[in-house]
Amino acid sequence: MKSITINGSKRESVGKKSTRALRNAGQVPCVLYGGDKPVHFSAPELAFSKLVYTPNAHTVVIALENGTSFNAIMQDIQFHPVSDRILHIDFYKLYEDKEIMMEIPVHVIGTSKGVLNGGVLQRNQRKLRIKAVPANLPDFIEVDITPLKIGSKLYITELENPNYKFLHPDNTVVCQVRRSRASIAEFEEELEEELEEGAEGAEAAAEGAETPAEGQE
Repeated sequence: MKSITINGSKRESVGKKSTRALRNAGQVPCVLYGGDKPVHFSAPELAFSKLVYTPNAHTVVIALENGTSFNAIMQDIQFHPVSDRILHIDFYKLYEDKEIMMEIPVHVIGTSKGVLNGGVLQRNQRKLRIKAVPANLPDFIEVDITPLKIGSKLYITELENPNYKFLHPDNTVVCQVRRSRASIAEFEEELEEELEEGAEGAEAAAEGAETPAEGQE
């Protein structure tokens, strides 16, 4: 998985007053968990743009000005309810031999047979939660939709990979191909015409049965 480096400064004071001062200066207060004790640091808000405002998943290298660095993942983020500015970010330290949980984006490839026949692709899951050691974290999970016909569903069990474990029920639908509204309307119209034709045929047959044959009057 690709990694983004965040250059930050260790925070000596973590009170509300100092936190407010950091935000006013365009800095984001952060905390790194997972070690012997939490590491409090801050970094410029712009430093997080490639990490936060992207559909891709990344690990992070937190490089502090005192020369120490940590491999981590973003665990939680808080935004201002009005301005949407980043208020706070929590990170979790990575260990080479320790599994972690992370949401990975789904990349769809191929052209579905059902879509070519007028169906509509529905993506039920755009991200999937997995568990793996850091070295096995993928940039994305590739899903080939080529075999899907109209009415077909692709379940998460079809994406099993020895490098990581999915943290979803086996009946989780990743994507499916449904009938389009136009094709449903066309199908209903054809069905209605067939029913009308059948009703007319039955009515004609009934009338024929009620008409007496010649010589029977």
